[in-house]
Amino acid sequence: MKVVVEKKEKHVAQISLEIPSEQANQEYNKAWRRLGSRLNIPGFRRGKAPRNIVEKTVGIERIKQEALDRLLPHAFADAISEHQLDIVAPPQIETFNFELEKGINVSASVELRPEAQLPKLEGIKVDVPEFKMPGDAEAKELQAIVERMTTLNPVVGRNTQKNDLVNIDFEGSVNGEAIKGGTAKNFRLDLSNNNFIEGFAEQLIDKKLGEDFTINVTFPADYHDKALAGKPAEFKVKINEISEKVVPALDDELAKKMGSYENVGALKEEIQKLLKQAEDQENLYRKQKAVIDWLLEKSNVEISDSMTERESKILTQELQNRLREQGVTSWEQFLDSQGKDKVLGDIKEEAVKRIKTSLVFSGVAKQEAFSVGEDEFNDRVREMAQQRGVDEKSIMRQLGNNFQAAQALSDQILSQKVVDFLVERAEFKFVPDTEADKKDDKPAPAGDAAAVAAAIEGEEFDVIDEG
Repeated sequence: MKVVVEKKEKHVAQISLEIPSEQANQEYNKAWRRLGSRLNIPGFRRGKAPRNIVEKTVGIERIKQEALDRLLPHAFADAISEHQLDIVAPPQIETFNFELEKGINVSASVELRPEAQLPKLEGIKVDVPEFKMPGDAEAKELQAIVERMTTLNPVVGRNTQKNDLVNIDFEGSVNGEAIKGGTAKNFRLDLSNNNFIEGFAEQLIDKKLGEDFTINVTFPADYHDKALAGKPAEFKVKINEISEKVVPALDDELAKKMGSYENVGALKEEIQKLLKQAEDQENLYRKQKAVIDWLLEKSNVEISDSMTERESKILTQELQNRLREQGVTSWEQFLDSQGKDKVLGDIKEEAVKRIKTSLVFSGVAKQEAFSVGEDEFNDRVREMAQQRGVDEKSIMRQLGNNFQAAQALSDQILSQKVVDFLVERAEFKFVPDTEADKKDDKPAPAGDAAAVAAAIEGEEFDVIDEG
């Protein structure tokens, strides 16, 4: 087989294959025999019909296509490997000619992976918005412990009070018509802490056990269901149970119940330790995100429209799958509600960022000669097995049967090496987090973890399918 590769502009190469007639005839003969073995032809046992009968039954062109389908993937793979082409998509056949007497001539274009132009990875200086744990973090953790240890006692002989929990049945209606999803049986409601319509819980105070009554409320003008927004509603309610909270004191006895803490002081020390760990972890994520953002900003890479379109299709499919899991079945309705231009624009922007991140990380890994060793790969598999509670050998078998998943896992390990390398090289300066200062509640720890994980993983899919 003769192979000619011609590199063109915009990261495209032209591959021309010349397959001699002898090999073309061999593949053609294999093809008509394969097709013949699947046919039931009158007068012949399956697979025993001669060539001319098979050709007459399915057509010569169909046999040629069968031969090409088997031959070309291997032929192109050999050509790509021989000429060390770094491709981002399978070859696209442009022309072909298949004549048994002359052989096969095929011309295809293939898209090559663009090389990123990287900045100097020395003397990196990056400002990082510093995360500081809110001053009331310890108090909130202690309050959460108290709430977790709070118990409920059934109440008889008195009416409901504002701090009670009640078990109720209710039926809601607007203008005499039942509200969709507005009916429930044995629903538990905390009268002092709930997200029901304003005025609902308040009208359940000072009611008797077993009492039936009606309350009236008005849906907010900005209610998510436009059919109900701003409309008065009536709810028929019955009190099934009343429970009161028994809140424990924050004392040494409670601390002992929480673990091996001698007193409240020891419990507070442990909380402070964990809060400091969470603060340090969040600031590490922020360092990683900041240096990744710096690298992407300082790097240049040409991304073709076709690469963006392919990635956008993947992201669109991922979004549609998530929406279906959430019960949203109409993609068009979703686009209408969120704004089609905005949704598609956000997808395209994310696609470009994902592609650029992958190309830039690959460039750094190549420049620094990073690789993934067998021990590193096995260690990562071991971690996955422990995290998922499955057998390590099971994961190895799945990866062995799924090249794409194995490559994705290897790429993740390599990307983490790139991030660690950048963090080690960079000089970080913590600066006030002005965005957090504008908010009433500061972000929870590890707020940048998802952004870093997305950059490292590149694609939002599980490495293996456990199903």
